[in-house]
Amino acid sequence: MSGWSDALRRFLRRGRVWLFSDLPVVASPADWDAAEISSNLGVFALSFAEMAERNITAITIGELELPTGEIVACDPLITGLGRPPFSRKVKPGRYPVILLQAQGCIAAAVLRFGPGLPARWELATFVADRPPVYKSEFLELIVDDAVASFMDKSVLTIMSDQEELDDYLAGVACSIDRFCIDSPIEGNPINVVMFDTGYGDGSYRSFWGLDAAGEPLLLMTDFEVLENADGRNEADR
Repeated sequence: MSGWSDALRRFLRRGRVWLFSDLPVVASPADWDAAEISSNLGVFALSFAEMAERNITAITIGELELPTGEIVACDPLITGLGRPPFSRKVKPGRYPVILLQAQGCIAAAVLRFGPGLPARWELATFVADRPPVYKSEFLELIVDDAVASFMDKSVLTIMSDQEELDDYLAGVACSIDRFCIDSPIEGNPINVVMFDTGYGDGSYRSFWGLDAAGEPLLLMTDFEVLENADGRNEADR
């Protein structure tokens, strides 16, 4: 029974994508309460001991180079759609990438821009560089191959042509073991981070954790493995 309950719970969490898919893309991120979209934002208020009690582990896998401060999050194997960056920019720099893990899955991917606990949260939207194919397109990270990536916008023009870039991203994506950081050009610090996504394919939301002045402290993509910032399955709670 507990296995069936966990499967149903995961299905219902996935179903929230459709509940929010009717939101108009013209609205501001401030129009939504991020905590109503994700129940897991409180994970950053937990101590390491509290995370361990909830079967959550955090691992820093390296640093992502962001020379423009414009962050692209995408399924690296999807080539038919554009790869627009998030609407909000960060200060150019090199920032740690942290993966939260639970139930044998990568539960969330995090970029840390500064220390401290966010004073408020904001739904992260993507730049609408063309008319959307569907209403919620620029509100979600679409994953169709169980892998996602973070990269600086400059990576999209670092190759000589689009096909070369697609081949590079596909080659890395197909060779990773849960996660990796790779540099497209030897001797160039620009890099790409890739990681498995929760239970696999889906439409996932990202959130900015902001300080009291409204500056980003972190960016978190929630892969809907945790529930109420808890990584335990229903039978273990």
